[in-house]
Amino acid sequence: MASQSSTPPKPSRPLSTTEGFILGGIAACVAVTISNPAEVAKTRLQLQGELAKDGGVKVYNNVFDVFKKTWHNEGIRGIQRGLGPAYTYQILLNGSRLGFYEPFRQTLNGFVGLSPTDQMPATSIAAGAASGAVGAILGNPLFMVKARMQARICLSLPVGAQHNYRSGFHALSSIFKQQGFKGLVRGVDAAVLRTSMGSSVQLPTYNWTKNQLISNGISRPDSVWTYLASSSVSGICVLLMMQPADTTLTRMYNQPTKQLPNGRHVGTLYKGPIDCLWKTAKTEGIMAWYKGSTAHFLRIAPHTIVTLTANDLIINLYKSIRDKKRGDDDS
Repeated sequence: MASQSSTPPKPSRPLSTTEGFILGGIAACVAVTISNPAEVAKTRLQLQGELAKDGGVKVYNNVFDVFKKTWHNEGIRGIQRGLGPAYTYQILLNGSRLGFYEPFRQTLNGFVGLSPTDQMPATSIAAGAASGAVGAILGNPLFMVKARMQARICLSLPVGAQHNYRSGFHALSSIFKQQGFKGLVRGVDAAVLRTSMGSSVQLPTYNWTKNQLISNGISRPDSVWTYLASSSVSGICVLLMMQPADTTLTRMYNQPTKQLPNGRHVGTLYKGPIDCLWKTAKTEGIMAWYKGSTAHFLRIAPHTIVTLTANDLIINLYKSIRDKKRGDDDS
């Protein structure tokens, strides 16, 4: 009896931009459920003592004091304040950041005469920044609403301006009713700056670390430890790059506004991100840029780890199901 020749498996088809966007958004939603409490703490610490030379009234001593007082006074709703808009924002931001990164990188590689698979630092950083900027623009209204809702405190000594929104939808409709479309894009310049700085290093450092671990035989390509180690390095790099811009963005979003005689709404504290950085350093000292850094690390480390690890795992699972279905259809 003649032996049957085995047919080599067909190579897995690369993800489309739409598939990458959706899977990246799902991974980010898993991560934000875990990281949102630290985001609440970071937001409140960044607003504490805003533009006060003496530091103002100190509601919180540190990130753990934020957790303690928020839980005591507001319960689980306070700890997870702003989670609804955070989900939508993460889908838009990380769906863009993870979904558009590879198409942008491969396109840029083509412009400079490289193979799509080549990992060149310059094109990788540019692709990361560009994909992050797209996500920041799309998600800007949701990030602003999230920040304002997280700053809302049920205490006698609140930090920053207080915006009383019943829900994310109520916030968006209120802002649009009062300020129109321009109100929804407030702070977008600071958002692009923040996200571009973080995104420029997130995926390049993740992929570089993962390639180093695999190529040097330190870890296997399919090992969860490879994902965890790579995303941990990435998280630290993102934190170092974006902390000053993150503090600026929180303050830009949360500042009160006033209406000028011509009908235009402007912030009462800052004209823009550079003005915010300057006034913050001038009044509170340059270290005020790094307010909430511990909380930021407690947010960004698990968020980056879970997002990038979950993204790899979800992509592999999706591809195995999709390719198996394709194989069944071809048989």
